[in-house]
Amino acid sequence: MNLEEIISENLGTIVDVRTPQEFMGGHVAGSINIPLNEIPERMDDLKAMKAPLVLCCASGGRSGSAQSFLSRSGIDCINGGSWLEVNYYQSQSSN
Repeated sequence: MNLEEIISENLGTIVDVRTPQEFMGGHVAGSINIPLNEIPERMDDLKAMKAPLVLCCASGGRSGSAQSFLSRSGIDCINGGSWLEVNYYQSQSSN
């Protein structure tokens, strides 16, 4: 299943791994902010979320790091790249 299908069919949880300051400047509606540096301490929270997790950040770099770490920990997730792209797919699905 690809990113667009996951978002359009509301199959998972969108997790934004940017800093709280970046998140407050704009984010995907309904997304959850867990900064990249907090992911190791928030594993229980992440495991409890509806999978797959769609990870996003500013450009895809930090969400790629998060995806690599979480996948190795057995969490079903996908790197959604830029939050703007994820936001675009979500806006298309609400039409």
